[in-house]
Amino acid sequence: MPFLLSETFQTSLLKLNGEEQKAAKLAAFELQINAANPGLQCHRLDNIKDKNFWSARASRDIRLIFHRVESSAMLCYVDHHDSAYDWASRRKIETHPVTGAAQIVEIRETVREIQIPLHVPAESPATPEPKRPLSNLTEADLLSYGVPAEWIPDVRTADDDSPLLDGPGIHLAARLRLPLLLPMRSPKS
Repeated sequence: MPFLLSETFQTSLLKLNGEEQKAAKLAAFELQINAANPGLQCHRLDNIKDKNFWSARASRDIRLIFHRVESSAMLCYVDHHDSAYDWASRRKIETHPVTGAAQIVEIRETVREIQIPLHVPAESPATPEPKRPLSNLTEADLLSYGVPAEWIPDVRTADDDSPLLDGPGIHLAARLRLPLLLPMRSPKS
């Protein structure tokens, strides 16, 4: 069975201290050689979207998160127990419909504050329509850049103040290697 290492695993491994890295590397090696080793305490993660995520024990607190299917296993992430499980609960692995590449996709949740309507007798001035810099891209364009299909409606309607384009948007563009087609913005005063 092929044993793969994801970029997210390598990045998360570098964030650990030396002793934790050593334990994680030994556990990863043992997982590759003998996944049935009882010392790893491998188990499928419950109550998450992607049922193919598993956990392996590297030390008392360090956990390896890996994705296992019949044909392969991929190390995805390593961190302290709660952080590792939280990471896995917000991710899933899927095949991109256009590029065919396997993607670790962050599952996004929207929390909306309920607005209670307030009757205001006076007319308020009209607010200008927000700029949506990616609205002119077609679904095919966005898919070709690697945008996950379920993100397309949000990406196309993101405006200049959207978290997809500011801060985490840079993260989104970097992850997807999406060319930034956005106009330069001057810093807000």
